[in-house]
Amino acid sequence: MRGLARPGMAAAAAGQRRRLVQGVTRDARFKELTAADVAYFRSDVFGAADAAGVLSSFGAEADAPALDKYNVDWLRTAEGRSQCVVRPRTTAQVSQLLRYCNDKRLPVCVQGGNTGLVGGSVPVFDEVILSLERMTAVHGIDAAAGTCDVDAGVVLESLDAQLQEEGLVFPLDLGSKGTCTIGGNLATNAGGLRLLRYGNLHGNVLGVEFVKANGEVVDVLSRNKKDNTGIDLKQLMIGSEGVLGVVTRCVVQCPGASRSKKVLLAGVPSYAACVDAFQAARGALGEVLSAFEFMDTEAMRVVRENLGLAFPSFLDGAGAPPFAVLIETSGSNEAHDEEKLLAFAEANAGLFGDRVGLATSVAQMREFWQYRERIAEAMLKDGYVFKYDVSLPDLAQLYELVTECQAQVAGDSNALRVVGYGHMGDGNLHLNVCCRAFDAGVLGKLEPWLWEAVRARKGSISAEHGIGAHKTTALHYSKADGAIGLMHELKALMDPHGILNPYKVLPPQASAA
Repeated sequence: MRGLARPGMAAAAAGQRRRLVQGVTRDARFKELTAADVAYFRSDVFGAADAAGVLSSFGAEADAPALDKYNVDWLRTAEGRSQCVVRPRTTAQVSQLLRYCNDKRLPVCVQGGNTGLVGGSVPVFDEVILSLERMTAVHGIDAAAGTCDVDAGVVLESLDAQLQEEGLVFPLDLGSKGTCTIGGNLATNAGGLRLLRYGNLHGNVLGVEFVKANGEVVDVLSRNKKDNTGIDLKQLMIGSEGVLGVVTRCVVQCPGASRSKKVLLAGVPSYAACVDAFQAARGALGEVLSAFEFMDTEAMRVVRENLGLAFPSFLDGAGAPPFAVLIETSGSNEAHDEEKLLAFAEANAGLFGDRVGLATSVAQMREFWQYRERIAEAMLKDGYVFKYDVSLPDLAQLYELVTECQAQVAGDSNALRVVGYGHMGDGNLHLNVCCRAFDAGVLGKLEPWLWEAVRARKGSISAEHGIGAHKTTALHYSKADGAIGLMHELKALMDPHGILNPYKVLPPQASAA
């Protein structure tokens, strides 16, 4: 499976980006980078034998282009101005770097594969970028226990391939699997395409090693699937987006790889029919159901128009259905699983009619999946994407947000299309408004309207992408004041000088100015 195609810098024109955090100024507590700091990183941390450990434009303007891929996020919605990227290979180096930055009050932006979608992985201002991309050691795969022990910079797709050789599978699958890293997955509590089957990372991570802002290494790398000794510290790291510590290594439980996979793609006449199909699938497919995704007509159209992908005839042409669902099963008996899936399709002919296709080969399964996985890539070709990721407890209400969003931007010539798709099994909607370029007027129509609409329905403003830098001032729509206050207390305890991922996740406090 391919990784995310990273747009060229020429396409990422300044007019297509927005400032990460509106109205936030650089924290006066932080020191600015100097030549002496860069020299320390080069000589004391990495040494002459590892010159690639530091990339810096400080005093070397010719090296500035090399920093672009670290300063600009994949969506091209955020751009930092860091002059220095440090790329450790070991936890000891991470510890030394953080200890130095903490002592010098140098702010740090922690980065994995830089595939985040809320501006969390790139600097807001001039933070030193701590990239974990060279921490790629796989310390062990235990096929009998069903676990892996890996460094934070291991790429998800690479790890999954190694696990498959041992009869295992990583309990997470993402469209960005070819680029995203395990440490970044943990830090953002990435959800992905098969959370329906395997659950989220809070339940699958057995242990972590992380480094505090002051350089102290905390080792809770348990390989035990039951370990009820004291406060479960690893949970503080999962989903904390790098503001409490830097995950450097982890142990994850990995289920056995399925011997049989089946993928069915079907057209449905309405969103209500998508919901009905999902409820029927849960009942009929039960233990083998591993994914249930939906796409609306605009999601299919953007893939068709911008990527040139040809959909099956039953989803194309005149009379094409306005929605499609992709259903995956993972089991141990191919004949049994296929029989169940075909029986499910036949029993629900009233929903699907003859608009159904069952993949007959691995190649066709990949083809069906790319219609869903490449939507984000296709939308970027429109120009700028206002990308939202929300969840609701009532699945029947999910698509109401798309319909209301269409009304919000109706008549605005800068809004090219509203795209809705997502993980039906998780109540997770990806809501997107595609524009030619960033437009403050469109933003004003979307925020805080969407946050209020989600709160009114008792939902979450971030289902799986996190808060990052884009949603800090909206956190209160999903979390009570007492909860946010406790988050600030944890931050002050673990990172008293605030050097880790500043300006992100937590709303600004007056005292931090």
